[in-house]
Amino acid sequence: MRNRIIIPEGIYAITDSKSGKNKNILDYSREILEAGVKILQYREKKKNTKEKYQEALLLRKLTREFGAVFIVNDDISIALAVEADGVHIGQDDLPIEEVRKILGEHKIIGVSTHSPEQAKKAADSGADYIGVGPIFDTETKEDVCSTVGLEYLEYVEKNLSIPYVAIGGIKTHNLNEILNVGAKRIAMVSELVGAKDTYAITKDIISSHFPLN
Repeated sequence: MRNRIIIPEGIYAITDSKSGKNKNILDYSREILEAGVKILQYREKKKNTKEKYQEALLLRKLTREFGAVFIVNDDISIALAVEADGVHIGQDDLPIEEVRKILGEHKIIGVSTHSPEQAKKAADSGADYIGVGPIFDTETKEDVCSTVGLEYLEYVEKNLSIPYVAIGGIKTHNLNEILNVGAKRIAMVSELVGAKDTYAITKDIISSHFPLN
């Protein structure tokens, strides 16, 4: 049985052109990485394949420069083409076992989950980590499912050993609610990429909440 790849703790940053308010994706991604974030997910659902490939290729180079993990959302072909560290898939994507066949044993597979049943299935199927959420209301994803609140987060923390990323509407003002449950990996999107000074807010969150990372 393969050993799970353990992804970095701390902020799990995700790109989003809508939240970025027309800021250049490479510019704000660099600021996030310069501030100390060690994992970046490329998530741009509205762009065509060629554009996504070109951006992902540049972000792969950037994340290597900073020694950060690079994850591509949904698109397995782009993840392979740019030599990303892994992919993050949803409940309506290919089964984890099939994704593993395509990517191989040494790539990271993350899976979005919204219930204990989905979490258990992902863990048993060989996911390296799961997304747990959406915890709070979020506007960064369309057709998102209902919020799961802290109850599901608490369930995963107490009952499952698989690494997880808390996600969904997490901001500076509610971050402590998530950390108090025991979460060690926190997905943040609009709070970072939509900030006037992405570097400053990212650095502040890390120094205030993840000083040892």
